[in-house]
Amino acid sequence: MRDPGKVSIYHCGPTPYDVPHVGHGRNTLFYDVLHRYLEWRGLDVTLVSNVTDIEDKIIRRSIAEGRSCADVVAEFEAIHWSAMDRLGVLRPDHVPKATQYVEKMVAFIDELIGRGHAYETSDGVYFEVRTLPGYGLLARQPLDSLRAGARVEIDEDKREWFDFALWKKAKPGEPTWESPWGPGRPGWHIECTVMSLDLLGDGFDLHTAGDDLTFPHHENERAQAVGAGHAFSRHWTHHAMVEVEGQKMSKSLRNFTALTDLLDHTDARAYRLLTLRAHYKSPFDVSPDTLADAESGLDRLDAFARRFADVPAIPDPATVEKFRGFMDDDLKTPQAVAVIFDAVNAAHKGDERAAATVFELTGAVGLDLKRAPQAVDAETQRQVAEMDDARQARDFARADAIRADLVSRGWVVESGPSGTVVHR
Repeated sequence: MRDPGKVSIYHCGPTPYDVPHVGHGRNTLFYDVLHRYLEWRGLDVTLVSNVTDIEDKIIRRSIAEGRSCADVVAEFEAIHWSAMDRLGVLRPDHVPKATQYVEKMVAFIDELIGRGHAYETSDGVYFEVRTLPGYGLLARQPLDSLRAGARVEIDEDKREWFDFALWKKAKPGEPTWESPWGPGRPGWHIECTVMSLDLLGDGFDLHTAGDDLTFPHHENERAQAVGAGHAFSRHWTHHAMVEVEGQKMSKSLRNFTALTDLLDHTDARAYRLLTLRAHYKSPFDVSPDTLADAESGLDRLDAFARRFADVPAIPDPATVEKFRGFMDDDLKTPQAVAVIFDAVNAAHKGDERAAATVFELTGAVGLDLKRAPQAVDAETQRQVAEMDDARQARDFARADAIRADLVSRGWVVESGPSGTVVHR
């Protein structure tokens, strides 16, 4: 760590031009679990997660719909944060927007030109990649082998195909700001470099995002910082993508599931548990089967929490240490979750310290267990009584119909010899 007892993290946040998909949910849950765990370990965490509010997709949508970029961003950023709140994600300490930093970006670009790392063309200002030794460090590939993975910007005036835009000169219908190179807007990569250094300082501890941003985005962020004489992130962490039948989930492939739709039909905590069951470097499928399995695991945890809600014991230090060992070893959440469920089993066998341990460890990763059943409203109580009457009269078709209605409204229905109990 740069500063003892403190952790500084920069996470690439949303580009709000559409509703978030479930992959964005994994992205945010990843850094939330990391954030929560580090604080549980007693560290002082400063988390920055930006909002990219200048970007081609935002501009295209604003033009197509005849409204401002600010209107597009406001609509979809609100949807994003609402979904994150439903997921139980802690808000970052700082949420900078690109539009708030344009003046500092212009000054940063001007410094790169002065240091011989950038040049002006007819349509913008570009970073000259060959001027920076070690470009390709994050991708772990030599420069000339990186073309296949790059989003190449076509420009006849560029000196090399891999040079990337720092400033884009004004085009009709686009938002613009003033600069020494004429009106225009910053390139995507410069935004994160300037915001992270401004808020966290040189040599901050960790930069996180999805592995689809390793190259070219993060490589270019690093190049800009180093080119301007700054120490950039000391460590990098990239999580894998969410998949549907083995394919990366994305809007471009048209196989994405809106996160808002998932949260309307699934307990948000079940999606957190599903992400925890996969190591962050491994992709996983979001499907009815995987969600049902996660909901089953969550039901088991909630049933445990109701039974042991008032357990007075303190956590078992050996189990806590085992959990910490897995989490400290590259955030091995699948093994850490297994430790939690082993403790559940031990609690049901009479180990009160194991019960206290479960509450301690689920809290460390943001799994909020329901220790008490939700209050049952009068109409639901009436339906439960009617269902029991139907079962006693052996009118099973009527009882099943009432059960189906209760389940559709989010109730878990448990029937036994002493009657029916519902809870959420």
